[in-house]
Amino acid sequence: MGRAQQIREAAQQIAQGGGVQQAVQQAVQGVTQQAAERLPGGLDPSDFATARTQGFSTGTRIVQQTTSLENASETLNQSSYQPGPNGVLHVITPMVIPKGRRFVGMLPVLVLAIVGIFGFVALIPTDGLNVALFGPHYWVILLLLAAFLWWRLGMVMVPEGCQALISRFGKVENQVGPGLVTLFNPWKRVSYIVNTTREYPYNAPIHQAPTKSGVQASVDLFLQFRIVDPRQFIFSLGAVQGFQDKLNNAISETTRSLIYEQEAAGIYDLVGESTQRLLEQLNTQFAPAVEFTHANITHAEPSSQEYRMDLAAPEMVRVAKEAYTYEYELQLKKEQNEGDLNRDLASLNETLSSIQADIAKYQAQMDTALERETNRATAMARQRFVEAESEANANAALLEAQALDIRAMSAAEAPEILDYRYQQDLLARLEQVRDSLPQMVQIGGQDESVDYLKIAQGLVGGGSANLFSAEELDQIRQRRDEISARISSRESSITELLKPPETPEMEELAEPSSDEELPGAERMEEIRRSVSVDEPTGAGTPEPAAQRPAPRGPGGASPAPAGPAPGGPRPGADGVRQAPATDPTAVPMAQAGDPNATQGLRLGETPPPPPPPPTNDRHRLPGQGEEGQR
Repeated sequence: MGRAQQIREAAQQIAQGGGVQQAVQQAVQGVTQQAAERLPGGLDPSDFATARTQGFSTGTRIVQQTTSLENASETLNQSSYQPGPNGVLHVITPMVIPKGRRFVGMLPVLVLAIVGIFGFVALIPTDGLNVALFGPHYWVILLLLAAFLWWRLGMVMVPEGCQALISRFGKVENQVGPGLVTLFNPWKRVSYIVNTTREYPYNAPIHQAPTKSGVQASVDLFLQFRIVDPRQFIFSLGAVQGFQDKLNNAISETTRSLIYEQEAAGIYDLVGESTQRLLEQLNTQFAPAVEFTHANITHAEPSSQEYRMDLAAPEMVRVAKEAYTYEYELQLKKEQNEGDLNRDLASLNETLSSIQADIAKYQAQMDTALERETNRATAMARQRFVEAESEANANAALLEAQALDIRAMSAAEAPEILDYRYQQDLLARLEQVRDSLPQMVQIGGQDESVDYLKIAQGLVGGGSANLFSAEELDQIRQRRDEISARISSRESSITELLKPPETPEMEELAEPSSDEELPGAERMEEIRRSVSVDEPTGAGTPEPAAQRPAPRGPGGASPAPAGPAPGGPRPGADGVRQAPATDPTAVPMAQAGDPNATQGLRLGETPPPPPPPPTNDRHRLPGQGEEGQR
């Protein structure tokens, strides 16, 4: 009893209400008994079952069937499996006996003839009705129908690959091949149809046959045969049953003689051995009716289970030793591979640590260098910015002084224009404050009257009739030569200042030649190949001072970019550093009163009105700065 069966029985016992402990004890006892029944050495007899007990060996049975001509082809080409006394049998049908069909085919004609006779006799008392229904025309039609059915039943279809034997009164008169055969003779019929093309398989198991040493052996012989002569097969061999009996006897005799020539230990060598001699013996016995095309021994073993175990014991020991040796070698190889793997892993970890240390060192060097260069660039940019701002302030002061002197020269040369603009500005201011004055513009008499318009005119600085007095104009004209000299002295400096800036030449760093090998290049290349580290994102490179938009100084002049190093020569008469003017038209020049003042204005820009040079506080307009005192 197998272990699975014992487990199922134990489960059924527990399901039926039995004790769990009792069921487990019975299962353990069954396993112990099976272990005790095993032979010494741990061999289990169930491991040496024969092929027949496992259901792998099947016999063959040859039968003949009686069927109609329409089903003859299907019956000859099919095979089936049926249970037999010693197992499953493979059933083949190489020959069929057709059923007669003439009586069944002519039965309608006989029925119509009987109906015609009885109808004609029954209708004789009637006046001519029997002749009208069953007259000569009825019998002519009946004869034509009988002739057609007789011709149709005489047509026989022999299946492809088969031979048909035609007999007359039991004697075979003709043998025809596949196709259409017409039999008008009512005494002829198809007696047998035999398949002469298909090769049928035949498995002949020999259960027990003695070997040369007296040990019983079992052999399975596989054959393939083909019927060559149907007449000899039927009448000489006895058709299907006689052929099968003779074939079993011949196979038993031939196979037993073959087994008797072998030793018991070499019985397994029969499998796959040449069976040409066996094939020749069978063809000699069954020629010319049957031809055997193939013979092979598919299975051969001793019938005794104990003897099979004795033969298999040395082989099992050898296989067990090989399995143990192979398992031991695998274990040793596994341990060796694990040791090599651990050693390689330790080496790789050491290399990784070294690479990480080198990366950290180079990263620190890169961070230090980046911070140092960033600080140096920041300091240099701040220094250049301060220098540029100082230069811009100085240039703005120079341009502002030049503009004031030009305004003064304009006032000295054309005071009427300044006076006109002063009066125009005064009227504009009075117009702005007009809405704030009372509607009553005069109160009282001639001496004590209050004139709000005069008060407003005095408030906005329009008390006097003229902008400049004669003394003030004389003073301005006396200083004209001095102012003109100052303007001329600044012309060279301003001309240099208004020149386009020179593009500074950038210092190019010399690239290291390929021949010069940098220190640590090999180590860096090794690090690049082994690991991949993201580059640190350092501080942005400071924008060069020459590319920054410089703030405009007083007077609208742009500060000059970083020029030569401090302490260098400064162009200009008054020692002002030269600054490139990005927009020469942006430099404030004299007002529109000066004919030369329009040179410093932008294209299409209206020059602002110049403030008059006041001589005292009463000439100063509201909101006018100290600039008007010059």
